[in-house]
Amino acid sequence: MKRLLLSTFLSLTLSIPAYAGDNDINMKRFPSEQELFGDLIRDLGTAMSYRAVAPAEPLDSPLGIDVGLVVTSSKMKNELDGWKTATSANGQDTIYNSEIHVRKVLPLGFDVGAYFGSVSDSNMKSMGGEIRYAILNDSNLTPALAVRGSYKAMSGVDDLDLSTAGLELSISKVVFMAKPYAGLGAIHYEGEGTGIDNYKFESERDTLAKYFLGVNFDMGPVNFAAEADKTGENSSYKAKFGVRW
Repeated sequence: MKRLLLSTFLSLTLSIPAYAGDNDINMKRFPSEQELFGDLIRDLGTAMSYRAVAPAEPLDSPLGIDVGLVVTSSKMKNELDGWKTATSANGQDTIYNSEIHVRKVLPLGFDVGAYFGSVSDSNMKSMGGEIRYAILNDSNLTPALAVRGSYKAMSGVDDLDLSTAGLELSISKVVFMAKPYAGLGAIHYEGEGTGIDNYKFESERDTLAKYFLGVNFDMGPVNFAAEADKTGENSSYKAKFGVRW
């Protein structure tokens, strides 16, 4: 059963269309306007940044392994500027990013994870990793408290490089079958690119505050989670379906 679910996850995430999509980015037609490029990188930096979609509590399973499918819906705040220009006015106002997340419990309160995915109807792909440390475990007296660092890089788009790094503090508490959680942190993004006539843009970078709120439900080896976050001026909503060993 778990193997079947894992195969389904991989099929959903890796079945990327070979044809051009509405959300394809083509930098060859991007005008030599630095401010417009900054709008694009700001939107992509927030939309493509890492979301754990998980409570602060460490994994509680025999092998300490979690494999999940995460789907993120992100509103492109500057869609009438850089985003629309990069996609030749075809880009959708909201993009959907599907990712496979894999996490593993380590000794001494540490977890590590890796993830990879793609944006629907687009040439954008991404991959990255995370490390998390459990400061407190959930108990009768205290909630679970954890700090998490992450890195993510975008690929698949010619003449455009984008990466994000994040640092977050999260808190959660078991309430019957549910684990509500919340957190705050910061996301740093950096992007470089080349536009029309090989125009080289200056690197765009910034650090934005992030806040998130979610809930996780454990049902034996299966878990579900939903999360909302605000990163800078951009909002995103996530859903996760996972299997644990």
